[in-house]
Amino acid sequence: MEQQKINALWTPLHWLSVLAQQGSYTAAAARLGVSKAAMSQRIAELERAAKVTLVLRTTRSLRLTEAGQRLVDDTRASFEQIEQSFAQVRDLAGQPSGLIRMTAPVALARQQLVPLLAAFLKNYPEVRLELDLSDRLSALATEGYDLAIRHTAHPPDTHVAWALCTTESVLVASRAYLRRRGEPRTPVDLQTHNCLHYPRSHDAPAWTLEPRHPAKGSERITVPVAGNFAANNSEALREAALTGAGIALMPDFSAQAALRKGQLVPVLLDWKPVGGFAETIYAIRPYALHVPRAVTALVDHLRQALKPGFAA
Repeated sequence: MEQQKINALWTPLHWLSVLAQQGSYTAAAARLGVSKAAMSQRIAELERAAKVTLVLRTTRSLRLTEAGQRLVDDTRASFEQIEQSFAQVRDLAGQPSGLIRMTAPVALARQQLVPLLAAFLKNYPEVRLELDLSDRLSALATEGYDLAIRHTAHPPDTHVAWALCTTESVLVASRAYLRRRGEPRTPVDLQTHNCLHYPRSHDAPAWTLEPRHPAKGSERITVPVAGNFAANNSEALREAALTGAGIALMPDFSAQAALRKGQLVPVLLDWKPVGGFAETIYAIRPYALHVPRAVTALVDHLRQALKPGFAA
């Protein structure tokens, strides 16, 4: 009889581990696909069986007691092994399926990734995709993400990274701005222009460029720039440039559509901006012995769709 009671606690124990990972009843219930009321009821059942409080909850916060944290720590490896084993077995059967939780930068996701996902979901109807748009670097394992799309020069060594495509930085402006202020001929000319930049520190902004053609030399030039608008989002920089506010430095994927339509034009074509943004877009996931087929299928789909890059 005692063994039956213990067996009945496996589900509440698993739910407690998810609650610890997600940090709130609402998020944990969403992750498990159950109601918040059901979540609360199962944790209460576990506390009655353990005869000790496991979760301290207020209107604003939630934390595990020492007993609750010990239960989570002691059972985490077992639940991870069960989840991994089940995923491996499930992947043996037919089409990729299941939930993929993915995080990606706001501008890249809105402009490039979201339009590509409809075809993927049509091809794999058993897959569900949950996309978090955020420029914040998430802790993938602790926050429950299966995959992250990152625009970076150095993917973390502790994770598996697939290169999806290359990208480069571009200098762009509207025709109206260039008619009004003139077109820069050399990087040094940027010092006389209103430059729309991505703030990265409290230091004065500066852009570095190198010649695209060997005949013009190979020496990089770093130019201090100034402008009346800065934003930590390339879409915002693009929109400001479209209004004729100035010359903007941004990733090519943000400028692609506006360049094709002629709403923006490239500036200093003989010079290549370097160091402004990373030159590779990666799909990154926590290291695991088994990668779900749904995740592999999504990475392959994005790699093929993004392969041509973002040339206008």
